[in-house]
Amino acid sequence: MAGAIASRMSFSSLKRKQPKTFTVRIVTMDAEMEFNCEVLDHDVSKEEPVTFHFLAKFYPENAEEELVQEITQHLFFLQVKKQILDEKIYCPPEASVLLASYAVQAKYGDYDPSVHKRGFLAQEELLPKRVINLYQMTPEMWEERITAWYAEHRGRARDEAEMEYLKIAQDLEMYGVNYFAIRNKKGTELLLGVDALGLHIYDPENRLTPKISFPWNEIRNISYSDKEFTIKPLDKKIDVFKFNSSKLRVNKLILQLCIGNHDLFMRRRKADSLEVQQMKAQAREEKARKQMERQRLAREKQMREEAERTRDELERRLLQMKEEATMANEALMRSEETADLLAEKAQITEEEAKLLAQKAAEAEQEMQRIKATAIRTEEEKRLMEQKVLEAEVLALKMAEESERRAKEADQLKQDLQEAREAERRAKQKLLEIATKPTYPPMNPIPAPLPPDIPSFNLIGDSLSFDFKDTDMKRLSMEIEKEKVEYMEKSKHLQEQLNELKTEIEALKLKERETALDILHNENSDRGGSSKHNTIKKLTLQSAKSRVAFFEEL
Repeated sequence: MAGAIASRMSFSSLKRKQPKTFTVRIVTMDAEMEFNCEVLDHDVSKEEPVTFHFLAKFYPENAEEELVQEITQHLFFLQVKKQILDEKIYCPPEASVLLASYAVQAKYGDYDPSVHKRGFLAQEELLPKRVINLYQMTPEMWEERITAWYAEHRGRARDEAEMEYLKIAQDLEMYGVNYFAIRNKKGTELLLGVDALGLHIYDPENRLTPKISFPWNEIRNISYSDKEFTIKPLDKKIDVFKFNSSKLRVNKLILQLCIGNHDLFMRRRKADSLEVQQMKAQAREEKARKQMERQRLAREKQMREEAERTRDELERRLLQMKEEATMANEALMRSEETADLLAEKAQITEEEAKLLAQKAAEAEQEMQRIKATAIRTEEEKRLMEQKVLEAEVLALKMAEESERRAKEADQLKQDLQEAREAERRAKQKLLEIATKPTYPPMNPIPAPLPPDIPSFNLIGDSLSFDFKDTDMKRLSMEIEKEKVEYMEKSKHLQEQLNELKTEIEALKLKERETALDILHNENSDRGGSSKHNTIKKLTLQSAKSRVAFFEEL
């Protein structure tokens, strides 16, 4: 791009009696220019202060390849963003949301839910008003969809997010096109579009799709006389074609744009000059240095996050161990209480067994005494036998009860022994918990990188700027490889855009669609291709047939 110059100057005291002259110095990728401008030569407002916006006059074909310096990229990004928001460049609703997410990434950095809470985009101008009015969606709904894509851009630096924005914007139909009202020989009102690829003829009602296109490599000469503009094709057998503009000043501007864009078009298709190669090498070196710095910061951040996770894990394990120790203490106390109760119950049972045994012995003695006593009469003998029988039954019962009590005492002794064993195990577990190390051994954290980070020196005596056929072939292969990668990425991006379009389609207000919205939808329904493919198809026709078609419009 020959000068993506964008700055802002304010003059607070401009008076027509005292003309002010300012000097503009433009440093471009290919050259350096300096010229003087008298302010009052232009249509300047009489209101004070007067603000001037210095913007890019010529747009790059490939922003990633041609915008070498980061400041140039940033200023051009601001210019294109403003043109999209001001609707000077038509942008479909789904693409507007994606571009807004990259703009947010460039301004706020990585998405952090704890910082970027709901409503943080309330004061931001991110979408064209046309898009906002076209759908029945609240600002919160738009913010939700922008934030969803914004979260996916994590890890992109500001310059990377701005470049992704420009790579999408440069594929929009109206990107970089300057429109002028013209008339052909028949007096038909048409629009002339001048951009980095060539000249395009549009219907006044359709600024998206040109009717005819003439790439710069097919044009030999451009000139004008008064309001009549003449374009001579490269093929001398083809007649020139002419058109009329509304003002002489417009012809001057058209000629300037044509000369500049044609010159840049031809330069892009030649090997870079030594100066440009040096600028690109410096830019690559600076980009590599920043990339290394970002990687170093990312590693430090990762190490810090890992240390925090380790700390949290240690705290969690310490808390878990405290809980286990508390539970072990409680289990030990319960075991001690159970053992005391069982011991007391065993003692009582043993005493009862001794008492029963004593009673059984007394009953046995009473039975022997009764047997020894002689009963004279049969009645006494019968009564005595009955008493003896009862005494035997009672003694048998007493013996069974004594035996049962003895078994119960044995069982209680066994339970007591098990309780004491459980108490011993609980004490052993508590001892193990108490003797465990509080913090597990950690892997040594690697030392931070030294401050003197090595840089790549891509410029030296060994650089050769002799572009031979092999160099051009290698360059072509690299370009083709980048094109394939770009197409794959574009396919994934298009799928995302189609998903969003389907999602918000139900909320669209058809009556608020603009003429450009309708034209864009018709192109999409017909399976419309990209801007560059459309122009390529138009240029497949012969130049002669295109000139004839222009004359017949």
